[in-house]
Amino acid sequence: MSQSSEAALDKFTTDLLEQLAGGGDAPAELRARVDALAAAARDAQATAPIVALFRALREAKAASGLGHEAFGLSRADLEALARRHAVIDEHGVTVGGRAGRALDIIAQANPRVADYLAHKAEEAPSGIELWDVIQENQARIKKALRLDEATWNSFGGQLANAINDVETLARCIDLPADTIRDVTRVTRRYRMRLTPYYASLIRPGVVNDPVLLQSVPTGEMVDTMGEELPPVASDHSPARLIDQFYPRVVAVKVTNICAMYCTHCLRIAHIGSADRTFSKAAYQEAIDYIAANPAIRDVLITGGDAFMLPNATLKWLLDKLDAIDHVRMKRLGTRVPVTTPQRVDDELLDILEASNERGPVRVVTQINTAQEITPVSKDAFRRISRRVMAVLNQAVLMRGINDSRIKMWKLCETIQEAYVRPYYVFNCSYRNPQYTHMRVPIEKGRDIVESMYGNISGDAVPRYIAAAGGKVPLHRDNVVRREGGAVVLRKPWSGEETAYPDALPELYGDDTDFAFNKYGKE
Repeated sequence: MSQSSEAALDKFTTDLLEQLAGGGDAPAELRARVDALAAAARDAQATAPIVALFRALREAKAASGLGHEAFGLSRADLEALARRHAVIDEHGVTVGGRAGRALDIIAQANPRVADYLAHKAEEAPSGIELWDVIQENQARIKKALRLDEATWNSFGGQLANAINDVETLARCIDLPADTIRDVTRVTRRYRMRLTPYYASLIRPGVVNDPVLLQSVPTGEMVDTMGEELPPVASDHSPARLIDQFYPRVVAVKVTNICAMYCTHCLRIAHIGSADRTFSKAAYQEAIDYIAANPAIRDVLITGGDAFMLPNATLKWLLDKLDAIDHVRMKRLGTRVPVTTPQRVDDELLDILEASNERGPVRVVTQINTAQEITPVSKDAFRRISRRVMAVLNQAVLMRGINDSRIKMWKLCETIQEAYVRPYYVFNCSYRNPQYTHMRVPIEKGRDIVESMYGNISGDAVPRYIAAAGGKVPLHRDNVVRREGGAVVLRKPWSGEETAYPDALPELYGDDTDFAFNKYGKE
């Protein structure tokens, strides 16, 4: 016999063979099917026919108690096929491991995502899937605002024709009269702005469309009772334009301008009643603070929205930061690629790439629903991702927008496919009573985020965070208890507990003979 035919069978395979043992009287039709599978298994130079035979035998045993002898197959026949499977497989995976275990594990896991796969297109359609509807919306809005193609496709045209008042909004979006009255009274106090492009993402006839909820204020913003806290980070601003929560990281708020004003804006107090750009003297004070503090490593340029700065100003800021030796990382906070992707032009991309060559640049965006990813925004992110170290997303968990497993899973998978890495999910902040109605309980958020583990790609799973004087993780502790030399871990996707052997403290704590320490002692 060859060496392979004499090789011992692993426990997975012997267990499987024991399950298949026995005889019986197989019906002719079933016998013919198994005979054909057995012939294919003997002749093929692949593992799949062997697996198919063993799976059919398992099904016959489970359904009618028929063992392999009922099909004229001896234990020796099956052992020979099992050894052949291990030889063919590049990694030596056995038929017992595959047919007896792995396929069962997959079959048990698939129901965890069945509901998502069945309902994600309906419950959480992406802007790519809705593109035909969006294009119809765009045609209607272009006509209402009298915009030609060149104006629509330009950043300046989008901003110049932004929807800032209820009358213009009503021309672009069909809203009930009582909604218009509510929006009117809210906008007397809070600014509203959405670009024609972003307005086109709103689905007609969907009452609480997730894009509509983010861009058009409702009565709750003024009806919600509560004490408004001081502007975010007002007690963490050691220098002009600077927010600093951590010794190695600062944020520079370079403008109060955004292409649209979100109804859940954490910096609602910074928006004010008019757009403002700041002087170079103000920027220089911030740069001087950073330069004078060598502990600072990572600088976030934010606002407002960093991409609302003119290219020349953005280049000047990045050049200044690149000239500071201890600044090693730069971030740009922007929502523009989903609200006004027309902004992402070659000049901007060249500026980003040039700074990235000197030190890593990360673009940090906020996408809260798969509906915000259209062919246009996806292309913008694709082009950005070619020029910078990473594009990261910081979503906000909000009622009616992304507060279900299906909506959040779809969001994270969609943005990952659009070259954006899911990074954080923030629990909607408690600071501003204007959006108390949009908040989601922390436990709900935990259930949603932790349901992703083991069900979608690992690098599509964001961290769940609360902004509470810094970013505080909200994930549960999956270490349940200790048993002897092991810790018991809970798998968040199934609740199953598993023992995980821990490092031995007596070995870890003594470096006397660790690695190279043991040499040269004689």
